[in-house]
Amino acid sequence: MKKIRILLVVLALMGLQDTVNGQCSMCRRVAESNLEGGNKKGRGLNTGILYLMSVPYLMGGIACYMWWKNNKKN
Repeated sequence: MKKIRILLVVLALMGLQDTVNGQCSMCRRVAESNLEGGNKKGRGLNTGILYLMSVPYLMGGIACYMWWKNNKKN
């Protein structure tokens, strides 16, 4: 039962991925248009986007490592 619940959560999070990726490009376009207009607030936006996108990959890597380590014991 626990495995099914985890699988459903993972599938639900994967379904939200398209919505999240679409927002990043919109923010970047707005920041680029502001930079062209002389505004300096959007300079670190690309770095911030990469930082925010690294967290899910880090969490997935940790989960895979823990799974591999637990299966290695068996």
